[in-house]
Amino acid sequence: MMYLVLAFFGCLSGVTTVLFGFGGGFVVVPVLYGVLTATHGTQDAIGQSAMHIAVATSTCVMIVNSVAATRKHQRAGNILRAYVWPLAAFIAAGSLLGALAATRASGGLVRYAFIAYLAVTILDCLLRQGFMAQGEARPRPLGAGVMVGGGAAIGAIAAFLGVGGSVMTVPLLRRRGLPMSKAAAMANPLTLPVAIVGTLAYMAAARGLPQALAPWIVGYVDLLAFAALALGSLAGIRLAAPLIPRIPDRMHARVYVLLLALVMLSMLAV
Repeated sequence: MMYLVLAFFGCLSGVTTVLFGFGGGFVVVPVLYGVLTATHGTQDAIGQSAMHIAVATSTCVMIVNSVAATRKHQRAGNILRAYVWPLAAFIAAGSLLGALAATRASGGLVRYAFIAYLAVTILDCLLRQGFMAQGEARPRPLGAGVMVGGGAAIGAIAAFLGVGGSVMTVPLLRRRGLPMSKAAAMANPLTLPVAIVGTLAYMAAARGLPQALAPWIVGYVDLLAFAALALGSLAGIRLAAPLIPRIPDRMHARVYVLLLALVMLSMLAV
């Protein structure tokens, strides 16, 4: 039953990934954290490591989501290479630092940082101009400072929290004059370096554990949960892909912020 629940939410994460550029972390982390704490409590090793397992498994799911969603958006003509590279390289460098820091932080710290990150992002989208509505300004290129400093910061924060960085890259690209469809689309290839580096770091963290948490958990990555979530997410991406060009820009931005608020509330509730 637990894996059917995870497959359902995996499907939901696939839908939000292809339409809004996020889903692996912002759907998977709260769901898997809630499932693990409900199943194991706080007494055994898995329950005590629930947040680390949720974040690590999330980064693994994001590899599948980002590759599949990028392919869908590439066919739709929404990927603009000039905004992806070399920003992706600096995100990869930052994500290595973030993933290493997360493996040494307590689960409680990661959880509260995750909630605070969501709250700040929601307020930024609502209060600062340029996200909820846009004029007719032409898209502007990313400067060198944004690529280097911004890319490293995005990678570090995203890997620490087990999210793809889309909640920073989407507003960044949106304020550079891109419509939501393209800003959300390019969050997917920019998520890939975070997902790969984060997954490898959490798997390597097995060396610091006295023993494996379970036979199906490598480091902190729950392989059974990953399989259920990944299969569901691929189905969700396939179902949602035809909707990409049909969502009005203003509605796209509003629903994006609403989904972030729902995820934040779910993390507060568990």
